[in-house]
Amino acid sequence: MKAIITVLGNDKVGIIAKVCTFLADRDINILDISQTIIQGYFNMLMIVEMNESDERFAEIADGLENLGNEIGVIIKIQHEDIFNSMHRI
Repeated sequence: MKAIITVLGNDKVGIIAKVCTFLADRDINILDISQTIIQGYFNMLMIVEMNESDERFAEIADGLENLGNEIGVIIKIQHEDIFNSMHRI
């Protein structure tokens, strides 16, 4: 299953490293990643493959939200199908 992860917040050292480490520790593969910093605001979008992870989607979502709280950013994850349905014109 593929999912979309978004990370938003004030830019600071280590955001990408901490999110990537969280994912790697759960056998979640990053397929694509895009990040920008605009006037000090950090924005990252990741497409990930979750087939190898032993954790349930809800556990991963909660873990990412908790990680975001720890590092001062907002991290959200959505199933790819839901993301595509929400953004279809």
